[in-house]
Amino acid sequence: MTANWDADSNQRWTIPLGGGVGRLFKIGNQAINSRLEYYYNVERPDGAAKQLVTFTWQFLFPKK
Repeated sequence: MTANWDADSNQRWTIPLGGGVGRLFKIGNQAINSRLEYYYNVERPDGAAKQLVTFTWQFLFPKK
């Protein structure tokens, strides 16, 4: 949740509802963290996105 306290009261809040899934795996010796998430903004100011889909692909380089 975020709030813009400088905005009018009916334009102040962004409230997302959703979730996602993720997995940590290896391709060869390379560790990878991958996630897919979906959120719907149940409350949002005018002009803000109704929904959000994100896909994350992170290469991990742990110290040994």
